[in-house]
Amino acid sequence: MTINPPDAARKAREALGLRLREIRKDAGLTGRELAAATGWHFTRVSKLEHGVQVPSNEDIRLWCAACSAEGHSTDLIARARAVESTYLEYKRQTRAGMKQLMLKPVPLYQRTSRFRIYEHRVMPGLFQTSGYARAILEFWSGFLDIKSDVDEAVAARMDRQHVLYDNSKTFAVVLEDSVLTTRFCEADALAGQLDRLLSVMSLPNVSIGIVPATRQREAIGQVSFWMFDDRLVSLETPTASIEVTAPQEIALYGRMFDLLHQSAVYGKDARALVIKAQSELADSN
Repeated sequence: MTINPPDAARKAREALGLRLREIRKDAGLTGRELAAATGWHFTRVSKLEHGVQVPSNEDIRLWCAACSAEGHSTDLIARARAVESTYLEYKRQTRAGMKQLMLKPVPLYQRTSRFRIYEHRVMPGLFQTSGYARAILEFWSGFLDIKSDVDEAVAARMDRQHVLYDNSKTFAVVLEDSVLTTRFCEADALAGQLDRLLSVMSLPNVSIGIVPATRQREAIGQVSFWMFDDRLVSLETPTASIEVTAPQEIALYGRMFDLLHQSAVYGKDARALVIKAQSELADSN
């Protein structure tokens, strides 16, 4: 199910308001007592708690100070900053074409030292061949009805893969084995992509684990996600990208990644799964 960005923003405001209300109640304050302590009108407290209004950084600091809960303010401020920018609609991001969407994360890649990536259906963009990337980007260009600049977008995606060869960066990647067999492109393109994956597995700063479909697992990943150090988690829906910056939520994604990591196989066992997918692809054509 796709969540519309306006609905997501409203739910994010409501979740933030609920957390503010919990802090107030833990302090044993009524809404009117908190209003008096902060110098606000009572209706402002009500609007913040019910997600009608997003609190400013100063609002959060005053709220936490009144409740003697200053230690919560950093996390709450991060949540508040993310409320209105959590959903970044693709249609808005791609008005100038898919190439701009491909270029957008480059500064983030340059700043990041530790990448943690979980994909459950599609090969990560950092590993994609031009043929595989073209199939993906042609679909999204048509689906979103945006400017057709697939050639430029593919070139931009290939160019940003240079980050893989920066040995100051590490890449921990967990793939579901369905990534190896999803036929979203022509057989030749998928065969080339599997060859590329085997090549990337040999890079010293890249660790790739694959979760076999029949393996008893520690966790189920509901969506693909990328973690950039401990500062940001990025995931995508069919219509929007989502950026998570709240420290507590990032920590939960880190915990999920660790569990998925434990479910995967590595080294020669992972390579064997790729070679098996190659063999089955060849036999089917």
